[in-house]
Amino acid sequence: MTRYLPDLAQLMVDDAVKAALLEDWGRAGDITSQATIPVDKTATAVIAARKPGVLSGLALAESAFRQTDQRITFEPLLKDGDRLEKGAVIARIIGPARGILSAERVALNFACHLSGIATATARFADLIAHTKADIVCTRKTTPGLRSFEKYAVRCGGGSNHRFGLDDAILIKDNHIAVAGGVKAAIEAAQAFAGHLVKIEVEVDTLDQLQDALTCNPDVVMLDNMDPAQMKQAVEITKGHIGSKVLLEASGGIEADTVKAVAEAGVDLISSGWITHSAPILDLGLDIEIN
Repeated sequence: MTRYLPDLAQLMVDDAVKAALLEDWGRAGDITSQATIPVDKTATAVIAARKPGVLSGLALAESAFRQTDQRITFEPLLKDGDRLEKGAVIARIIGPARGILSAERVALNFACHLSGIATATARFADLIAHTKADIVCTRKTTPGLRSFEKYAVRCGGGSNHRFGLDDAILIKDNHIAVAGGVKAAIEAAQAFAGHLVKIEVEVDTLDQLQDALTCNPDVVMLDNMDPAQMKQAVEITKGHIGSKVLLEASGGIEADTVKAVAEAGVDLISSGWITHSAPILDLGLDIEIN
């Protein structure tokens, strides 16, 4: 199946980058560049990959240079979602040297972070490519960066789970405890939800799965089950007449466990690790004074 990347709204990109630039510049701007580089000096620079990975965040890097000095030109040589070899040249930047250096760290912070998430996601996706399962992200994201981090997951070949509390109903163990049980919680959600709102319920045991299937939610999350239990869950769900319920595996899934989880037969594998713990992809800026 061909995967398409969503567009990042330019207003959202520029707002996030502006906040980061203001944080970095403080009250006086880049005093190092002001002190050491003549105002009329121009430069050519490239962003290059120090390690192999998957690219994400070009729009934010471009915005950092453009907002710093509109005389700077940013020429992307690759695109988000591309796989990078070590040494790959990602973009060329030409313009006032002070501006290039003042924008460098913010541009690289965004691109390194998002490319790290894309790279981690791609690693998971590659490991389960022989199965039907999809890798999906969670709400375990950096505050203020969720849309960008979820975009990076897409760049790496993953899919997005809900973006917030308002776009799907996900009944967790605490909801079940307060509501009085799995069936009571699902039935209350079905009475509340509109026809476009999907309902997912988390279960910890196969007995809870049986209860959930009687109510036909859209998705059942198998929380912290081992692959053997997941295989049983898959068979139970297949045996539920007329069931179109998707099964999502969740709970501490990392690169060394994701393959076995996918081979259990689940439809979705959600991982918080790919957004909250993925290491950055090392990208650097190399500059020449004209």
